[in-house]
Amino acid sequence: MIWLLALVSCFGLICAEEPFRHNDRVIGGSDAEPNTWKTQVSLQFDSSGNRYFSHICGGSVISSFYIMTAAHCILSTDASHYQVVVGEYNLAEYEGSEEFISVKRIIVHPDWNGDLGNGNDIAILRLATPIYANGYVEIANLPYPDQMLPHGFTCYITGWGSMDHFGNSPDKLQQAPINIVEHAVCSKPEWWGSLALKTMVCAGGDGIISGCHGDSGGPLHCFSDDVWRVHGVVSYGPAGMCNQVSKPTVFTRVSSFIYWMYSVMNEN
Repeated sequence: MIWLLALVSCFGLICAEEPFRHNDRVIGGSDAEPNTWKTQVSLQFDSSGNRYFSHICGGSVISSFYIMTAAHCILSTDASHYQVVVGEYNLAEYEGSEEFISVKRIIVHPDWNGDLGNGNDIAILRLATPIYANGYVEIANLPYPDQMLPHGFTCYITGWGSMDHFGNSPDKLQQAPINIVEHAVCSKPEWWGSLALKTMVCAGGDGIISGCHGDSGGPLHCFSDDVWRVHGVVSYGPAGMCNQVSKPTVFTRVSSFIYWMYSVMNEN
């Protein structure tokens, strides 16, 4: 359980005001078309040690050996408790496009301290075997160092987050368009205030579309410089109903951590 400024949070969701009941999913989204978001990963966890894995978070393929996700998705430092599934679309069916790969090593950002408001919510997983280029998987394009997108720029959030406050989850990958909220707006007191750092990306906040837990660690896809790039890693949002006005989904800004990621991958 994560705590933030003496407020209870729910696995990547900061408790803000709660005028509504809990409602979890890629809010306002729809089924993605199969084989569309090829960089998307399902990060799966086995708490029992019996090799029974279930989806807990999203992630992005950043090389044939590495996956990018959120630090708060790391529930154990024992890599044997994790597997990643690439080429996934329907979690309830085996479709022949999936690759199930064990995790060899977990590298959490050294400045992550469990406090979502402090930022640095990013981790890299080193796989035990490389991803096979089977036509259903791609390596994500990443943004330039410190690249920022303008206010109102439309991106896409994807994931398998649960669909309602009863915990019902979609089998098929969900997607939704979501607009960037610039830091000058997101850091206003009536928005996220001091919890919104420049190393984060805010998107949504219209009361219609948002991410939620279960989507944590997953990508924010933005078409910039003529290619799709993963500009964000789902980090936190409001507790209660996830699609609250002026409480956008907050992502770790990938462009702020490019040099760290490359140094980790070069060292390992």
